[in-house]
Amino acid sequence: DRPASGACIAALLQAPAIDGLTEDVIGLDEAARNITYKRLADAGLLTVQRGAGNALLALDAHPLIREYFAQTTVSRQAEAWQAAHRRLYIYLCENTKDKQEPTIDDLQPLYQAVAHGCLAGMQQQACDDVYNARIGRGNEFYSTKKLGAFGTDLGAVACFFEQPWQRVSLALSESYQAWMLNNAAFSLRALGRLTEAAEPMRATLGINVKQEKWKNAGVVASNLAELELTLGDLAGAVRHAEQAVSHADRSGDAFERLINRTTHADALHQVGWANAATSLFCEAEAMQAERQPAYPLLYSVAGFQYCDLLLAAPQACAWRCSVQPCVDSLAVDALGQAQTCQLVAERAVQTLDWWTSHFTNASLLDIALNHLTLSRAALFAAILAGQPLAPCQAALKLAVDGLRCAGYMEHLPRGLLTRAWLFAHT
Repeated sequence: DRPASGACIAALLQAPAIDGLTEDVIGLDEAARNITYKRLADAGLLTVQRGAGNALLALDAHPLIREYFAQTTVSRQAEAWQAAHRRLYIYLCENTKDKQEPTIDDLQPLYQAVAHGCLAGMQQQACDDVYNARIGRGNEFYSTKKLGAFGTDLGAVACFFEQPWQRVSLALSESYQAWMLNNAAFSLRALGRLTEAAEPMRATLGINVKQEKWKNAGVVASNLAELELTLGDLAGAVRHAEQAVSHADRSGDAFERLINRTTHADALHQVGWANAATSLFCEAEAMQAERQPAYPLLYSVAGFQYCDLLLAAPQACAWRCSVQPCVDSLAVDALGQAQTCQLVAERAVQTLDWWTSHFTNASLLDIALNHLTLSRAALFAAILAGQPLAPCQAALKLAVDGLRCAGYMEHLPRGLLTRAWLFAHT
């Protein structure tokens, strides 16, 4: 699906020959190969890219030509097809160095290795050794959390599917099939492909419940509740959020019991049940203080959701101040809500400091959501106090740019809507 680098071509042409594929060209010297490349290029079948000293950089072909020869090879010479992909997989794995903080370009050979590994019938090995261990770095989820590379990651995940996004390769174990369905749903959701994300997410939930893997079931039910909330299915969101809490409680996992309560609380807040939501957020924060005494406040997405609830009243009051003449009762309410904004800002400053100074696994989203909370609190407070709004613009730009870099499209409208309100005022 891309130009074949000179290094990959060299790997294919190494001894021993791949029967049915390279035996006719492996014995040619460089001059004879160059003549072959030139004749194919003259015929319009190949594009040859060369660098300094006439060194071969890459070979490329029209997509229709690639497709034709791929279909011909896989149907007539299946063993050669798999052997060639296996060789490319091994070459790319062995010749790609792991860096401490790789860029998306640094990871491209590993993404390419995943594709070749799956085409070679090595799905389980490609998943374990490359996709999970080297691209995602296990629980670090490096490619998505640190780079926001959801599109590229989804391309790798697609290699493990026989029919996207419904049927995962049976070469993966059953637990890995459920995990891959969840990864597909997560990336689709982040990319804004929400309706596509729902089907693999529900399938994953069903598999985990069937296998009584309650922690995983809680994670997926929580993700499904958040997805339904974004789609506007409030009843479904509340129902699956309740299930997430139930599954997490059955698992006994302290973190999942905490975090799924915040998902439930956020669903209740969006439905309009503020008191019940506040109670659940307070319960979750008490669990957080017990779990991590040095970090007693909710942080990450949970912290943002709690701040969103706390800012609901100041936001409503700020809207009233924007559209109604100033009256004494409104002025008194505005003063109290401005103080709430200050308290929320203090929470966000504290959690942002944790992410930047204490935690080693800060994601782009975590930092962006903190900036969004700070900018919203500042905007609402400025409107309530009748102060200039221009100073809020830089903070909101930082938040919106951060959300774009994080790659989570479902969160981006939060920043855009807040900034739109600022623009309407200024």
